[in-house]
Amino acid sequence: MKQKKISYKQALDAGVTIVAGGDVGVFTHGENFRELEMMTEYGMPADAVLRSATSVNADVFGLANTVGRIKARFEGRYCCCAGRPDKNISDLRKVKFVMKDGVVYRSEKL
Repeated sequence: MKQKKISYKQALDAGVTIVAGGDVGVFTHGENFRELEMMTEYGMPADAVLRSATSVNADVFGLANTVGRIKARFEGRYCCCAGRPDKNISDLRKVKFVMKDGVVYRSEKL
C-alpha cells in the first residue's frame, strides 16, 4: 500500500489522467465512495476526484457528448449529498437524493 501511494502521487504529479471506478474490484457494490476517499488520501484534491468520477470518465470512455456533465440533453444521473463533497469527499457517504433520467430512486429530507 505504501508503494501504491507513492506511485499514485507520482502519476498525479506527472499529469497522468486518472479515472475512477474502472477496475478497482475490491469494494462491495454501493461502496464505490471508498475508492474516491482513497484517491484523496493519496493526494488528489476532492474536486478533482469528483471530476475524475464524472466528466473525466466520460471523456476517457468516449461518452463526453452524452454523460459526465450537467448539461441540456445529457443523460441525467444526479446525486445530492449533505455537506461539500468537493471539499470533503467523505460527504459522499451522506446521500440524500438520487435521480436518474427524471426518476427519483432515493429521497431524504435535506
